[in-house]
Amino acid sequence: MRIYTYIIDHDLGFAPNPFQGRCTLAACKPMIRKTAQEGDLIIGTGSLPNKLVGRLCYWMRVDKVTDFTGYWFGPEFRPKRPTLNGSRAQQYGDNIYYRDPKSGDWRQADSFHSEVGGVLSPPNLKRDTGITERVLISKDFAYWGGENPPAIPESLADFVHTTQGHRCRYKPERIAAFLTWLETVPRPQVLGRPANWPGAVA
Repeated sequence: MRIYTYIIDHDLGFAPNPFQGRCTLAACKPMIRKTAQEGDLIIGTGSLPNKLVGRLCYWMRVDKVTDFTGYWFGPEFRPKRPTLNGSRAQQYGDNIYYRDPKSGDWRQADSFHSEVGGVLSPPNLKRDTGITERVLISKDFAYWGGENPPAIPESLADFVHTTQGHRCRYKPERIAAFLTWLETVPRPQVLGRPANWPGAVA
């Protein structure tokens, strides 16, 4: 297995999306989505602007990989479609892309990544779909967002990525050390609100 680690620049509950009983990565981070496999661990740490450097904002163990069209049309993933007049969690639904069954053209739901009025956003479409069409899905995860995420111990500081992009090349003994520590932190699914939502407390 691999551990992928990166900084969450903007934490709005969209990428990752920890709601509706699954943690999903369906937008942004295309290189992680392109290469991660079932059984791999994805960890997102906090950003400097959110005053969460070195803290574990979420982790997810990938247990399913699908593509955008499978994600959109899969009945079990329908609750992940955005509902802009719903709760804040529903507004940031990440199930927003699919290919038109007849034309093969991309469709983008009215969402956080579309333009005002639900108009397709070419820059977001290119960033989200241009490199990969894969969506990572997990039922085994924990998400703190901006509310008291645990500090990653100094002994595991190499798992705190410090630049853009991600890191995933760790020796087996380092992976084992991180997994041992991970067993000591709470494992329920959603433990806090996204860092960039109003009212989140770091």
